[in-house]
Amino acid sequence: MQRTLIWDLPTRLFHWTLASSFALAWLTSDGDRWRSIHVFLGYLILGLVVFRLVWGFAGSHFSRFASFWFGPSEALAYLKQVAARKAPRHVGHNPTGSLAIYILLAMAVGVGLTGILTLGGDEQQGVAAGWFSFAQIKWLKELHEIGANLMLVVVFGHITGVVVESVMHKENLARSMVTGFKMAEAGTPRAKPRVWVAALMALAMLGFGGWWFAYAIDRQVDNQAWHINLEDGAGESPHVKFVGKSLPDNHTWRDECGSCHAVFYPALLPSRSWQRIMAEQGQHFGTDLGLDAATTAEVLKFMVDNAAEKHAVEAAYKIEQSIPATATPLRITETPYWMEKHREIAATDWANPLVMSKTNCAACHADADDGTFEDGAMHIPKAPAAAASAAATTP
Repeated sequence: MQRTLIWDLPTRLFHWTLASSFALAWLTSDGDRWRSIHVFLGYLILGLVVFRLVWGFAGSHFSRFASFWFGPSEALAYLKQVAARKAPRHVGHNPTGSLAIYILLAMAVGVGLTGILTLGGDEQQGVAAGWFSFAQIKWLKELHEIGANLMLVVVFGHITGVVVESVMHKENLARSMVTGFKMAEAGTPRAKPRVWVAALMALAMLGFGGWWFAYAIDRQVDNQAWHINLEDGAGESPHVKFVGKSLPDNHTWRDECGSCHAVFYPALLPSRSWQRIMAEQGQHFGTDLGLDAATTAEVLKFMVDNAAEKHAVEAAYKIEQSIPATATPLRITETPYWMEKHREIAATDWANPLVMSKTNCAACHADADDGTFEDGAMHIPKAPAAAASAAATTP
């Protein structure tokens, strides 16, 4: 037995980058604030899988698929040997571990692709933007979440296997994946370091990260909109800078509605609500709008053409789905979806002088005037006094 290089540097870099990327993707999966990081990690994982598929044929001996091409029956047989404490030692991947690797690679592809489709359908962002409607994407989003959960189970199973194997054969398998060395008999195929391949991998990943965070995300940001909520101690900027697609606009609608209050994009109520509002414009919440026939017709057409049932944005789809067919709400704040989304907001947040009213959408939604209401464009501002206090206590 002699100390032998078994795992080349590209294989080790792939292994630990994939493991850390999946862990970080899992941790950033729930918060809209971290979506740009979550999506970046998803693309990175897919890129790593592509590399591993190539390296499975071009890598060193024990990195090639041919060295650990075991079938399910062999994997099950090895698992039984482990249970009986009679499992033979493998210098490379054992049959059960090899099966876990193939499953993880397949699941990474599945989770990554469903993530791209979910981003395109649910957020209307990325390469798949517009491919599916909000209704169609629902099951893909669920499939993405289920796949991620199952992948986590396989990861824990893989880690358990590493620990059991390490104890059984009295060797630190995790350390060998760091150093690349294991004890092996003379004549065992030695890996070549392949440092230059690992260097190219690292440069590619760094380059992709630089492009993603310095250009791909920032180019989608309306800087003025994002700076609105940063003034007067409103709080920190969200890490997510996704903004919605450009929606149709109408100057007459914007001028007439915006002359008295904030403009509420038509997608926030169904067409029947706008029709009733315009039909009763003489009693518009205690005010007579006094619009002439031509202006009324133009504004109403714009509202009906872009109402909630058109599903132009995610908020429109969810609002429309939440309203009973027999109901005709006249206030956005009375729609079931709006009330559900805002029910956990504290009274102190509503009383915040930067908010003050449930109709002040722009206080928390940087894209309120655009009507997109993207999840990543929302954050509740801090009151000036609270922001000043937080700044004073920050070391």
